[in-house]
Amino acid sequence: MRIPAHSVCTAIRDDIISGVFERGARLTEEQLARRYGVSRVPVREALRTLESEGFVTTRRHVGACVAEPTEQEAADLLEVRLLLEPLGAARAAQRRTEAHLKVLRGLVRLGQERARRGQGEDLRSLGAWFHETLAQASGSPALTALLTQLRHKIAWMYIVEQPAHPVESWAEHGAIVDAVARGDAERARTLTALHAERTAVVHRLRRPDRGREKVRASQHAVNIASARN
Repeated sequence: MRIPAHSVCTAIRDDIISGVFERGARLTEEQLARRYGVSRVPVREALRTLESEGFVTTRRHVGACVAEPTEQEAADLLEVRLLLEPLGAARAAQRRTEAHLKVLRGLVRLGQERARRGQGEDLRSLGAWFHETLAQASGSPALTALLTQLRHKIAWMYIVEQPAHPVESWAEHGAIVDAVARGDAERARTLTALHAERTAVVHRLRRPDRGREKVRASQHAVNIASARN
């Protein structure tokens, strides 16, 4: 069975974001094909995609390597987020479906409950799910793709700490959903911009650890189930 390049791309991207592949590390097709149990063809396609996303760069006489973004490039990501997330929320207020609202409201209820209990790890995943759903509700595949790529790169470059007042943070999520449900695009835009500004302060820039162990030798097969979808 031929494993699609997007499955290989996801696996490599996840390993870059989690630090398995350090910034600046060389990425050879042979090494990656062996690690994920695939041929070199989907690896080659995946590397091209990751280069277009900014995770990989090609160096003369070296080949593909993990990119090494500057602090300014990292700061720019948060600024772009401040522009795109409010736009996505405004579009969601105009185009959301009842299915989107149902998921968003359910996530807010869970987030508020977990916040009261102090379950921080759950809040991270719920927050990511909330913003992904809000982006999808915009009805714009291009905008959704940009926001998804942006979240991936922010997760790579920043450690996101829990807000000092998670209950208040999830109340802000709830207010955004209320505005989206009413079809109030401007209020959804304003509330999302304020929320993005407040959460920007909990992003701490990752410092590459040059002393950490190089890529582990164990091989990881790509999830075949994802290849069937």
